[in-house]
Amino acid sequence: MENSIQITFPNLSVETREILIALLANIGFNGFEEDNSDLKAFIQKSVFNENELVGIVNQFKVKYLIEEIENINWNKQWESSFHPIRIADFLEIRANFHEPSQNVVHEIIITPKMSFGTGHHATTYMMLQQMKEIDFENKSVLDFGTGTGILAILAEKLGAKEILAIDNDECCIENSIENVQSNCCSKISIEKKYTPKSDQKFDIILANINKNVILENIHLLTSQLNEKGIILMSGLLESDEMELTQSLLKFNFVVTKSLKKLNWICLVIESHIVTNCKLN
Repeated sequence: MENSIQITFPNLSVETREILIALLANIGFNGFEEDNSDLKAFIQKSVFNENELVGIVNQFKVKYLIEEIENINWNKQWESSFHPIRIADFLEIRANFHEPSQNVVHEIIITPKMSFGTGHHATTYMMLQQMKEIDFENKSVLDFGTGTGILAILAEKLGAKEILAIDNDECCIENSIENVQSNCCSKISIEKKYTPKSDQKFDIILANINKNVILENIHLLTSQLNEKGIILMSGLLESDEMELTQSLLKFNFVVTKSLKKLNWICLVIESHIVTNCKLN
């Protein structure tokens, strides 16, 4: 497995860290670690383009340090900093080296590796939080940009009958397979794909990626949703909501609920059916 590039940004405000994460995700960074006021961002060496990085960093006038690291070092780093995440009595996410969860309905065990989506980040947290409010029983689910597989795993625990989890990153595919096995899941299929294009339609689509990827694939996401289906979407900044809303309207879809955490949003999206009525 190839080495990764680690970019360290020291002494950033919370707002700057959140915006940087979103912009870096757009150019291929797929792992992030926040330590006090520092941000560490990770990307595969073959994908890294320093000119793209400079174009983003110059907007904020912040300092950064570039290092090449082995993936094994990433795993050790995660093991020392990964702490359980709990959403009330609904869900706890922990690593296999933590004690079993107590007094919680669902437990997910995640092996910390270089995959975005462990529940710590606001976008993943809101997706998990909102999934509690959605009926997954006997539903078909697409998890677009599965990362660690955490959303697909929760979907199965909530009663989904079949889940297709896709990602375009080999590290994410390997990590999600491992996590699915660790949680004894049997209804999740994992595929390496660059788009959500499928012959199948779904009752629920989960998309926790970023604005650019969502906009590029919004025609596929909306066309592959069953009637009365739901799209749950995050990886988006508050400033992205208007553009997403306008794009969704073109396909006759609307935002029916919006959650906010820090500078991030999570959107519940449903088909907007207009009925023409005649008055007698």
